[in-house]
Amino acid sequence: METSAGSNPVLSAKIDKKMTEIHKKINREYYELIASGQKTFEYRANDFVCRPGDVLVLEEYEYTDDGKERWPTGRAIRKRVGHVAKTKDFAWALRPDVKEILDQNGAQIISLLDD
Repeated sequence: METSAGSNPVLSAKIDKKMTEIHKKINREYYELIASGQKTFEYRANDFVCRPGDVLVLEEYEYTDDGKERWPTGRAIRKRVGHVAKTKDFAWALRPDVKEILDQNGAQIISLLDD
């Protein structure tokens, strides 16, 4: 017997889930890697909710070396969120402001799929 997604509550929940569009700033270097297809994940502080199926809109910004000043370039790229993994291993963080956010919230590794 064939069933439709509408008659199966588990399948319906997966299909009917409302997608969220999340806007985040991104450094030009990483924007270019994602746009070229070389970078297929994003490592972010775990200070926002991000689920598979959501759309991550990465807005390119230029930053000063110390990260204190920034300005938009006007470019943005949309990626659908695949798997999201959580971690608290971020000893690599060099900028004190980034390290402080990671210490407070942990981090998430977000796989990026074409929208």
